[in-house]
Amino acid sequence: MNSSENQGAGARLLAWVDARFPLTKMINEHAAEYYAPKNFNFWYLFGVLSLVVLVIQLVTGIFLTMNYKPSAADAFASVEYIMRDVQWGWLIRYMHSTGASAFFVVVYLHMFRALLYGSYKPPRELLWIFGMLIYLVLMGEAFMGYLLPWGQMSYWGAQVIVSLFGAIPVIGDSLVEFIRGDFYISDITLNRFFALHVIALPLVLIFLVVAHILALHEVGSNNPDGVEIKNVKGPDGKPLDGIAFHPYYTVKDTVGLAIFLMAFAGVVFFAPEMGGYFLEHANFEPANAMKTPEHIAPVWYFTPFYAILRAVPDKLGGVLMMGGAIIMLFLLPWLDRSPVRSIRYRGWMYKLPLALFTVSFVALGYLGMQPATELYTNLARVATFFYFAFFLLLPWLSVADKTKPVPERVTYHA
Repeated sequence: MNSSENQGAGARLLAWVDARFPLTKMINEHAAEYYAPKNFNFWYLFGVLSLVVLVIQLVTGIFLTMNYKPSAADAFASVEYIMRDVQWGWLIRYMHSTGASAFFVVVYLHMFRALLYGSYKPPRELLWIFGMLIYLVLMGEAFMGYLLPWGQMSYWGAQVIVSLFGAIPVIGDSLVEFIRGDFYISDITLNRFFALHVIALPLVLIFLVVAHILALHEVGSNNPDGVEIKNVKGPDGKPLDGIAFHPYYTVKDTVGLAIFLMAFAGVVFFAPEMGGYFLEHANFEPANAMKTPEHIAPVWYFTPFYAILRAVPDKLGGVLMMGGAIIMLFLLPWLDRSPVRSIRYRGWMYKLPLALFTVSFVALGYLGMQPATELYTNLARVATFFYFAFFLLLPWLSVADKTKPVPERVTYHA
């Protein structure tokens, strides 16, 4: 059979599938005929990388569950078995643990890009809400998975975080008992978290990712200039400042993906523990309810909110502040009243608070990993002040800010 006959058979098969399932239609709508702004920069790579890391986590997670035993008596030993006896088990486990941190790295950078270019502003409010829900579910997924190795830090970290719900008036104690399924972190808690981590939350995460992509393709992608490319179209009805996502951005993203995978592989093969930030040293000891670690702290991607929690002397107040730090992000599309999207055309009244917010978030992440000394606690309070000040002052600063004229078309032309 020659190549023309092969092509003919392939075309017939595709036509048969298209008559029963909108395969070609979906590819055209979401790739070949989806027009994206031509002035994307490297900040627009992290959304694709988030999707790649999600696939890595799902695939490696499936293989890990084949040998993991979700019981208090066997969990730690089963992880050791995966690391030592399962063929390539060490690689799969390190890919999964590194992937957890990589997921938050790319998601945080993806969110920061939205702050830079106003990707949460109308008409993309729902797109931002879907993204924030993904972030919230991702935090739950990471927390549930954090307990599964049943090491010292897993056990005591879960003990501390779950106990925070006890600060809620009236229902607190009952809620803590419901989450644990017992009067303390036990085998039942481990089984419950395993079910949520492996089945429930991944299903919700996949649904939200699909909704996020559909919402993105419905309103169109934002760009570094913050102008709508749909407003200026050619005679063929296609945006003059847009190019087809495939093949142009698929090729461009492939280059970025290759660089990311090299860095990812470097961590997996040479520094999977990352000095204790990705895999804590205490977690290489089996959980012991009779021995408390000297310093209990969550994984690095939770530490900004943990620092906010510790900065407040009152337990209930700390929980409310920690929750409020996340709720503020949800409200961002309505807090920002600037007529301009992109930071390129905003004044110092947005640039300076955003810089202080960024520094405060990074500082909180560092302080959350340190012992709760008086110095670190006071610094965390200062950083917490700047964190919340960004959101609380934004409605006034965004209106008072002196902006520059926004061009009608994107400023980059191929």
